[in-house]
Amino acid sequence: MDQENQDELNAGETPKSGASRWGIGLLLVAALLVAGVLVWRTLNEGGSGEEIAAGSTEPGIAELLEAAEGDPENTDRWLELGFAYFEQNDYRGAAKYYGKATEVDPKSAIAWSSLGEALVMQDEREPMPAKALEAFQTATSLDPTDARSRYFLAVAKDLEGDHEGALNDWLALLEDTPPGAPWEADLQRTIEQIGKVHEIDTEERLAKAMAGRSPITSGPQLTAGDAIPGPTQEQIAAASAMSPSDQDDMARGMVESLEGKLKANPKNVDGWVMLMRSRITLGEPDKASAALKTAVAANPADAERLRTEAEIMGVK
Repeated sequence: MDQENQDELNAGETPKSGASRWGIGLLLVAALLVAGVLVWRTLNEGGSGEEIAAGSTEPGIAELLEAAEGDPENTDRWLELGFAYFEQNDYRGAAKYYGKATEVDPKSAIAWSSLGEALVMQDEREPMPAKALEAFQTATSLDPTDARSRYFLAVAKDLEGDHEGALNDWLALLEDTPPGAPWEADLQRTIEQIGKVHEIDTEERLAKAMAGRSPITSGPQLTAGDAIPGPTQEQIAAASAMSPSDQDDMARGMVESLEGKLKANPKNVDGWVMLMRSRITLGEPDKASAALKTAVAANPADAERLRTEAEIMGVK
């Protein structure tokens, strides 16, 4: 958040249109942040950042483009390419390839909500461009549970002046959010900040929404929505000294390392769940699907749990 927006928030004013990233900045789907937390969990289990990063073999944009053009009817290829551009803050490029994903599979809610987010981020003047709003509406028509679209549609309400409506939608989303989900803290913060800016008391409503959530209590014990331990202060300091590209390389390298450990110990069901979640947060749904297939084959007795975990994360 830039200083101008922060000053406006502190003063209780609504930011100007061109600088309205204050609401958008609390993105519900902070994928790289989530990946970073997963990385730290791997570090806590004994991995070395430098050693793992050195072994990273993630493809670059050129390779992803070649793969997508070589398999043009594969939606996941275009989604991966779009995410790669988004990761580099090239939102125009991200929108182009997310748009391609919607053309290949117009019934993919993930593709539409990804496109909407990229369109929001690329526009320097409009905080909620019409085409982005249309993309989010399409996504929710295909999947009413799509969290990203629900979040941004509430942002649209707030920008239009319907602050109560926006808060109600965010609170409903929070109530549907699994405890410990990656976006949980940012969603709570959004509700608190919008309430503060517009002098709307949200404390009791937040508590009610949190209390109304129903964790899974029957069937196999699931971990897809579990909270993940964060980094130590020393680890945070070490990461802060790295460049963004080095941090990204380390994150991806650690995910690759986790996959290597699972090949050596395929009976680690929790590890497979972590790998699927890591792949999803890195924008690699096809790799998440491959991990699910491998995990089920190696753990047939836990197939039901693995498929349920995958369904929670949107892995097919």
